[in-house]
Amino acid sequence: MSALPDLDALPVLPTDKEGPVFKEPWEAQAFAMTVKLYEAGHFTWKEWADYLAAEIAAARDRGEPDTGETYYTYWLTALERIATDKGLTTAADLSDRKDAWDRAAKATPHGEPILLDRIARGADGA
Repeated sequence: MSALPDLDALPVLPTDKEGPVFKEPWEAQAFAMTVKLYEAGHFTWKEWADYLAAEIAAARDRGEPDTGETYYTYWLTALERIATDKGLTTAADLSDRKDAWDRAAKATPHGEPILLDRIARGADGA
């Protein structure tokens, strides 16, 4: 397995001359998690490209317009799917983590970083 994945194998990856581009930090984090799981041997790059392509095709089948704005949403959905299919996590664990992030975000004052332990401490940080 190559240490560097073949980015050209991916469907419509947003790039510039320097490589992948991201509009939000979470997009870069999802990309990095995917590359790390690939490097750890949890799936081949072809498997990953197939999962991503399937998610993009499913979105197209649902009638979602291809504006480029949702690419990393599809990326994240494909990452969740391959991670659960490979037994790296469960749907329940993903749901629990999403709920924890949602509660932490709601407990976070505007402009402050979202911390998962904020929900354990309370919104005021006590």
